[in-house]
Amino acid sequence: LVAAAGVGAFAGALVAQSPAFNRTIIQRGDVSVPGYEAVVARLEIGPRVTGEWHTHPGDEISYVLEGEAELLIAGQPPRKISPGEAIVIPKGTVHNARNSRTVPLRALSVYVVDKSKPLTSPAPAPEK
Repeated sequence: LVAAAGVGAFAGALVAQSPAFNRTIIQRGDVSVPGYEAVVARLEIGPRVTGEWHTHPGDEISYVLEGEAELLIAGQPPRKISPGEAIVIPKGTVHNARNSRTVPLRALSVYVVDKSKPLTSPAPAPEK
């Protein structure tokens, strides 16, 4: 999922695809898998925003805090996500999120990723 989250009390590095799609990193730390790290982030998708198709070099686990959106996974129908729901996106899965509402979507996301690679890599939009 695009995972969604707002700015928390912790200062973190900001990774932003656009002003309306923000990923704020709260903390990074090594995990028990050699060469991998956990990245905890708050993600926010602004109103009427569709993100960019992308992948992660590991798994994404996100929990929706506020708002609603559609999780878009290549080869699957759109899935509505709402507060209280969690998503798991496996390593390398081409995905995106679309917020067609008038309020932001915010989520807490944990990525367990290969720390030698970028957290997010662009991917071509799937053919329809």
